[in-house]
Amino acid sequence: MTMSERDATHGTAQERPYRSGFVAVVGRPNVGKSTLINALIGTRIAIASSRPETTRKAIRGVLTLDGAQMVLVDTPGIHRPRTLLGQRLNDVVDESLADSDEIAFLLPADQEIGPGDRRILSRLRSQFATKSGDGTFIWKVPLIAIVTKIDALDRSQLIDKLIEIDGFADFADIVPVSALKDDNLAEVTKVLVEHLPEGPQMYPAEQITEESPADEIAELVRGAFLEELHDELPHSLAVVVDAIERPQDNETGEGYAGKTHVLVSIYVERDSQKPIIIGHKAEHLVRVKKRLRTAVNRIVGGKAVLDMHVKVAKNWQSDPKKLDRLGF
Repeated sequence: MTMSERDATHGTAQERPYRSGFVAVVGRPNVGKSTLINALIGTRIAIASSRPETTRKAIRGVLTLDGAQMVLVDTPGIHRPRTLLGQRLNDVVDESLADSDEIAFLLPADQEIGPGDRRILSRLRSQFATKSGDGTFIWKVPLIAIVTKIDALDRSQLIDKLIEIDGFADFADIVPVSALKDDNLAEVTKVLVEHLPEGPQMYPAEQITEESPADEIAELVRGAFLEELHDELPHSLAVVVDAIERPQDNETGEGYAGKTHVLVSIYVERDSQKPIIIGHKAEHLVRVKKRLRTAVNRIVGGKAVLDMHVKVAKNWQSDPKKLDRLGF
């Protein structure tokens, strides 16, 4: 989005107070939360995958506009936990929601409103709403419905879906969007900004994520393996960047021109899963390194070498000590 387009969407800075705040993006697993955030920010900061429960942490994307700054929090999908990891992911959602100035509730146009959506709504009501005498809910923060995947419906079907969603909850606004086709993204941005509170700019204008370089690279590596292996990939994959070693003189500590070495550990739960990750003659490792070369170079600010090692941490999803060590 160009500066002129942003001005047209939001007016000029002199006409309105500066707005800023945190927008929690919530919804069932695999409804397009990461895809929408990446589309709004304009670059990939969160893993977008067709596999449910892909997001493992609250990733914050920063969108700075003329007169507003919006921090989008990509929360792990709210679900019934089956492991200790699942419970910790739900705890991450709670922490993310606690800081929110606004909630974007994603509902896919091509799916029925189901028990998972109702469970999320109940959870949001308990934290952010009070029930009035007439049975309606009064929200402490704006609740916005973002109706995703609208390209799957024709106009008549979409109208019926919007009417259904309007009756589902007391939404402050309802916005249809297709993030994959950039359809109505400007309107989503406009509506989310309009509902932000007045406040100062919180991050430098050029910053697009709150993630550290190590966390950014770890998420990129995990996302690349999701794309590379599809259904073969063990869901119990964890990635940790152990070190980012920049070239420097061992005696003086002074830096010099050369490649930065990024040391990455990839954890699976069973020995039998290691060959799946590595591939025949290490083909999967080679392809992932090639795919990520440009992105990793951008993050470290120069040429980098990805040094990846696959390791086994048995049953890590249910072991509190291993979860701590892996950053969950």
